[in-house]
Amino acid sequence: MTVGVALNAADAPNQVDATVRLAQEAADAGLRSAWFGQTFGADSPQLAAIVGREVPGLQVGTSAIPVFGRHPLLVSSQALTAQAATHGRYHLGLAMGTKLLTETGFGLPFERPIARLREFLTALRQLTQTGTADFHGELLTATTPVPARVTGAEDGVPILVAAMGPQALRVSGELADGILPYLAGPRALADHIVPALTAAAEAAGRPAPRVVALVPGVVTDDVEAVRRKATEYLAFYEQIPSYARVLELSGARRASDVAVIGDEKAVAAEVRRYRDAGATEVVFSGTEIAGDEDRRRTWTLLGELAA
Repeated sequence: MTVGVALNAADAPNQVDATVRLAQEAADAGLRSAWFGQTFGADSPQLAAIVGREVPGLQVGTSAIPVFGRHPLLVSSQALTAQAATHGRYHLGLAMGTKLLTETGFGLPFERPIARLREFLTALRQLTQTGTADFHGELLTATTPVPARVTGAEDGVPILVAAMGPQALRVSGELADGILPYLAGPRALADHIVPALTAAAEAAGRPAPRVVALVPGVVTDDVEAVRRKATEYLAFYEQIPSYARVLELSGARRASDVAVIGDEKAVAAEVRRYRDAGATEVVFSGTEIAGDEDRRRTWTLLGELAA
């Protein structure tokens, strides 16, 4: 199992410069991968490409680009360019997004998200694997009157989906290389998510899928204070039905209940629980909420676990 970290430098004077510095620090601590979120700010594939060039050896990925408001041709172009820039160390994460951000931000109706995900993945796999596409679906069309290949990225791009619900897991098992569950505790992974994903992949004749568990967590001695911060930091997700469902399946009442907060021994034990639940990789997020000292302490432990 590999261990990585999600990087967030949105409040820095220069987000790109700060992200590169953090990525180098993560690599020096022994972490194996750095992941970048996607909202309406920095472009995550560009960040990944820059970091991958500046920090050799570090795996980089996006977690995750919503399929609403994007097109497979454009996402393929971004992903293949990032893959060429990093010489094969880029991992593309996709998401369905949320009704709130889709309809408020893009002015698009959040309708038939599973059907859109299936069509998006079908077209995208053609593009990333062959550099061409001839896809005509109900919701999307993707054709290539001129080639869409990027030299240096002929081996394609690993595609993962932020999937946790039954329908999304079925589509991901059939068409993606793995998933990026967030706020899904070990109980939800072991009892619901991993079995459904594995069964879908097996039925489709695909290899065992990756399960990259994104976990909010911090190593700290001030557990109560940091958990209060986490409660505020993660409250947004409790309003979203898909997250509310997976929290319930995890045995949690609040999103912060699945946050891994404690000393080195406690956090290491929780990472092992995720591994035992079927996670092939663990990526810690929100490690900055308690300040730089605890962030560095967290990264040191995760680097040791990665080794």
